[in-house]
Amino acid sequence: MKEVLNFIDGVYRPGHSNEWINSINPATEEVIAKVVNSCPEDVDTAIKAAQNAQSSWSRTSAQKRAGILRKMANLIEERLDELAAIETSDNGKPIGVSSTVDIPRAAVNLKFFADAITQFSDDSYSSPHALNFTKRSPLGIVTCISPWNLPLYLFTWKIAPALASGNCVIAKPSEVTPITASIMGEIANEAGLPKGVLNILNGEGPRIGTELVTRPEIKAVSFTGSTNTGRVISQLAAKHFKKVSLEMGGKNPTLVFDDCDYKKTLSGVMRAAFSNQGQICLCGSRILIQESLYEKFKKDLIDLTAKLIQGDPTKQGTQQGSLVSGPHFEKVMSCIQRAKEEGGKVLIGGERFGEKGYFIKPTLIEGLGPETATNQEEIFGPVATLQSFKDEAEALYLANATRYGLSASVWTKDIQKANKMADGIDAGIVWLNTWMLRDLRTPFGGVKESGVGREGGHDALRFFSEVKNICLQY
Repeated sequence: MKEVLNFIDGVYRPGHSNEWINSINPATEEVIAKVVNSCPEDVDTAIKAAQNAQSSWSRTSAQKRAGILRKMANLIEERLDELAAIETSDNGKPIGVSSTVDIPRAAVNLKFFADAITQFSDDSYSSPHALNFTKRSPLGIVTCISPWNLPLYLFTWKIAPALASGNCVIAKPSEVTPITASIMGEIANEAGLPKGVLNILNGEGPRIGTELVTRPEIKAVSFTGSTNTGRVISQLAAKHFKKVSLEMGGKNPTLVFDDCDYKKTLSGVMRAAFSNQGQICLCGSRILIQESLYEKFKKDLIDLTAKLIQGDPTKQGTQQGSLVSGPHFEKVMSCIQRAKEEGGKVLIGGERFGEKGYFIKPTLIEGLGPETATNQEEIFGPVATLQSFKDEAEALYLANATRYGLSASVWTKDIQKANKMADGIDAGIVWLNTWMLRDLRTPFGGVKESGVGREGGHDALRFFSEVKNICLQY
């Protein structure tokens, strides 16, 4: 039985309380590891390690920090097959996704911010009588909390800019999928990251979450996860005036107009609905289709969904794996049942796949209005609803009829219409005739209950640093 230990001050160690939780392969329902369930004393130990390392790390040149991040990225790439297999067994996603998306992107995150920090510059403002210039410095010790849906992918997305900016990090991966993040301790040591700069705490969030947010030594919190948890973090952090970056839930609309590139749109809409079993905050779970195209598009989308290959996620060619856990499986199934009770018609799916593992067939539902719980609350599974609209005005109304505002996609050949929709949709990112096409230089985040702040590019580096203006009179 593999033990997933805390990584503190460059050393793997058990928790102070000697309590453990199980990590379960969701495709087989087998226990594959036992994980340290940390307590506040473990946070104390991690803070002390980070304090000892902070002064030296903050004075380390950007070029040297970047070099270490690149070594970490290279080591991830060297262990790609191993890490991909672990990610699939821990998370339930298809090996084809783990090996071509999750693990490669984890390495790219580190390389990107290694490059970005060496190109990140201060500003100056000259006037006839004075010169104003800015200096940026690391915040100090920061908390990075990452979710279970893209375990190593989003873990590195957070720690990379924090480390590049000269901060020491206390990272908290999800207790549901902690194994690949834990291995980052080995990789950090091999790459030459000084002890105490990166510390990884495992276990249930409620046991140590308050400590990770409220301790005065911790200067900022970067969180990706549910809106409910983000709300709690925001409230705790506000009492201490800490910097927070919150990337939270989404109930994202996909707008399909009758003048779209039909074949491309059909494929793109299905991909947006069911990628990673619908367990991506950016998934298009509300599919809005123009009336004149509705019946044809619905039929073809059902047919295309039926062809998705579901099953053993360790086999190449599998397109739909299992959901991440038993509790999440039960939650998604209850959402499907609620949709039926609200009057929704299940067009395809809506039931368990197989006799073992937490598999749910990709599900499409129609007949529900924008006010229903099914169209208002994030399900975070392979479930999407279909609604029709008459014109641009109704499409925009339906797209914005949610308390979330993370992303949207618009499918039309009319660029003027596309831009009009993009301007009117309340979301942090709008894709036009595509979905999930990412440029890491761009700001990423949501509005309304989808988030606070932006990640990516210079926005992330700004978040993890403090700026000072210096004015020199001539």
